[in-house]
Amino acid sequence: MRNVIEISNLNKKFGSGENEALIFDGASLQIEKGSFVSLTGASGSGKSTLLYLIGGLDRDFSGEICIGGKNISGMNDRQLSEIRSAQLSYVFQFYNLVANLTVEENILLPIELSGRKVKDYKEKLSDLLELTGLSGKRESYPAQLSGGQQQRCSIARAVLSEPEILLADEPTGNLDKAAGSEIMQLFQRLNQEKGITILQVTHSDECAAYGNRIVRLNNHKLEDVG
Repeated sequence: MRNVIEISNLNKKFGSGENEALIFDGASLQIEKGSFVSLTGASGSGKSTLLYLIGGLDRDFSGEICIGGKNISGMNDRQLSEIRSAQLSYVFQFYNLVANLTVEENILLPIELSGRKVKDYKEKLSDLLELTGLSGKRESYPAQLSGGQQQRCSIARAVLSEPEILLADEPTGNLDKAAGSEIMQLFQRLNQEKGITILQVTHSDECAAYGNRIVRLNNHKLEDVG
């Protein structure tokens, strides 16, 4: 199985002098296609920073980060944008839904903004609405949804274009235990049925256990713990 994410000798710090904070010190990580990896570690250790680095949103680092075999370290903004558009999607703790758009319109928004034809995604949209349990909420607005439903909507939006990799940053952070479990079960289905590689950041041992691999950020390095 090939690696879709390869990180080698990653070094990252914030600030300088007395205010310098070391985040990564020669960290390395390989993630195979089709895996579901949970990234854990102490608060403030740099877990979310790693997702931003992988997505090219933070470019202040040394070392190598390869996505699909391509080293993003020297890429320009256009090349990074193409990588994100073709291979990566994000799910955040906050749902970031547009209040005056329906569930369907929110899910289709990235397709419209990219200039692709919405009609080409109608069948995939219906399948995703069923998979996420939102078929009956198609014409509802975010304010009419529970927190769990809003997060499922944001997940459907993230995976409609069938990304190879889904990066999830504390995706259950705003949800109660029951809703959080539903989101984790949805991630498992997306991983197993759609073959999407998932890297999730979580502080919850229970959520981490849904992955098939657990990596811990500890002492500025990335180490397998299960």
